[in-house]
Amino acid sequence: MPLNMDRDPKQNIPRDQVFEKFAIDRPGKIIFVGHHLSTKTHLRCLIRTISLYGADLEVSPHVPVPNNFFLEILGIHDDIGCTLIRREAEKVTVGFNMLIDPEFLHHVIRLGFDID
Repeated sequence: MPLNMDRDPKQNIPRDQVFEKFAIDRPGKIIFVGHHLSTKTHLRCLIRTISLYGADLEVSPHVPVPNNFFLEILGIHDDIGCTLIRREAEKVTVGFNMLIDPEFLHHVIRLGFDID
């Protein structure tokens, strides 16, 4: 009798597309991690969408983005450790180094409505 494996239907979907994304269109900062973990250099970006797993950012297509960095969302003082997944011109897709807390995500989404 052959051994059958039941495959998870989400197994072939990239992880950044498994989690629900929320449009926030908030300004943010990409904070470069330098020598001895210094964070002096940063780059402005626009955070288009966010999920528990990661985010889609918009940056100038001519500016290099590091493979690992911290992301700061305007109005929130916590930095999120990120890893570059892919880049297509000005669209940058990143994964968070750890899933963010659902309460934190709710706060980020709600913050967009409170300011407008």
